[in-house]
Amino acid sequence: MKKLLIIGGIIIAIFALIVVLNTQSNKEKLKDNPYGTKQLKQATIDLIGNKNYSNIVLPDELYEKVSSGESVTAYFFSPECMYCMEMTPILMPIAKEKGIHVYQYNMLEFEKEAQPYGIKSWPTLIHYEDGKEVKRSVGLPVNPEKDIRAFFDEYDKK
Repeated sequence: MKKLLIIGGIIIAIFALIVVLNTQSNKEKLKDNPYGTKQLKQATIDLIGNKNYSNIVLPDELYEKVSSGESVTAYFFSPECMYCMEMTPILMPIAKEKGIHVYQYNMLEFEKEAQPYGIKSWPTLIHYEDGKEVKRSVGLPVNPEKDIRAFFDEYDKK
């Protein structure tokens, strides 16, 4: 019986240590996060510092950029979407290679604010010119690398 209590105590101590370390890690990540708030869902916190998620755009900033008429490519994703997590590590290196800045819009945190863009599912990649949508790709393509390159090539030639 004593051994069981000792083992149980050790297990509880390990879980407590995990909770403390996770809380500390979250506090560290939230210090200078691109969202401007500390009230983020855990899936979003887990992506902070990931090089594939370094172009985060806030709702007002995206609206301003699109409304200004400048050329804008926006990627609507959710950290809880398995298709987004598969597409992003393919998308972002291609965008970097082609010199295209892709603004990443987190639907988990800002779904309501995305209504003006007509986003019904994600991942969604949209290109805007002169304040108007000119190209949209919804969902994980069958051949992500080929299709992402084709998406960029189509409007890059204009």
